[in-house]
Amino acid sequence: MPYISFESGKLEKKIKQKLIEQLTEVSVDITGIPKELFFISIKEIPDGDIAVGGKTVTEMKKELKK
Repeated sequence: MPYISFESGKLEKKIKQKLIEQLTEVSVDITGIPKELFFISIKEIPDGDIAVGGKTVTEMKKELKK
């Protein structure tokens, strides 16, 4: 059973559903494995726990709003 793991910051329910659908579709197209065999896991990490260049995603979002 193929396993796809996707990690990101907080996502809206609609976005998660679209990810599940499209990750499955692309994987089936490439591998030919039936979609019923794919297992997909979405792990959301709080924005304060993700950092790029020494700044958390929370800080970067605040800066982008300015």
